[in-house]
Amino acid sequence: MRLYVIGAEGQVARSLREAATDAPGVVFGYGARPEVDLLQPDTLARAIDDFRPDIVINPAAYTAVDKAEAEPEQAFALNRDGARAAARIAAERGLPIIHLSTDYVFDGAKQGPYVESDAVAPQGVYGRSKLEGELAVAVANPRHIVLRTAWVYAPFGGNFVRTMLRLAAERDRLRVVDDQRGCPTYAPDIADAIIAVARRWADSGWSSQLAGVTHLAGPDALTWCGFAREIIAGSAARGGRSVPVDPISTADYPTPAARPANSQLSTVRLNSTFGVHLPPMTQSLANCLDRLLGNR
Repeated sequence: MRLYVIGAEGQVARSLREAATDAPGVVFGYGARPEVDLLQPDTLARAIDDFRPDIVINPAAYTAVDKAEAEPEQAFALNRDGARAAARIAAERGLPIIHLSTDYVFDGAKQGPYVESDAVAPQGVYGRSKLEGELAVAVANPRHIVLRTAWVYAPFGGNFVRTMLRLAAERDRLRVVDDQRGCPTYAPDIADAIIAVARRWADSGWSSQLAGVTHLAGPDALTWCGFAREIIAGSAARGGRSVPVDPISTADYPTPAARPANSQLSTVRLNSTFGVHLPPMTQSLANCLDRLLGNR
């Protein structure tokens, strides 16, 4: 099975690169800017023609949530127009596409986990651009799987875990929002799940049952404050500083972009349709902290 990944340095793309070493029977190709640029679709078309994949995977996105409020054109250019171009190029070559999206397509007003059929109502530019990307992919390529994920973290890149570790080293106590709830998702787990979804596709052949949106997120839900406390506790167990984490409200920490109060994603469809179950948060966070801190 040959998988072509758009991007190389994002948290998910980089995790896919690492996972390639432990994925027997899978050959990966990658394309990243400037050689492959979704804003210049011809570059992607040439790369796909050269590699000749079985499936195209698109984790590439404009992910600066707050900055997007001031740069809507850039966000929509990549998250909508670039996603459409990738899906169209794949469709023209008879290839399916796996596209990554986000929990930010929801407004966060629901009580309990969101399922794929719940109404979408993004509250900011980033969420709107990703939702329009989902719709564009579906129109451009009938053989598509959209994987919505949430609260992504990894041992590399910019993410909440690395930010908390840095702040804990600099400050005597932390103040973290405690009225936004979601499902932290480890990027290497996302990579493993994408490979499993692709294998399911390749082994069984295309079926309309596979198409559409599937939620791909960690199985455990907690607030940002709760997640921060887990991070600090895990860091302290590995020799890092142990600092108090005080709960605050969203109103105490205003940001340009509104965040969903509830970002929980149900993974029942992921479990039943693809047979994929992500590890518990404690296991994945421990793996991340081991890589970042080791056993000091």
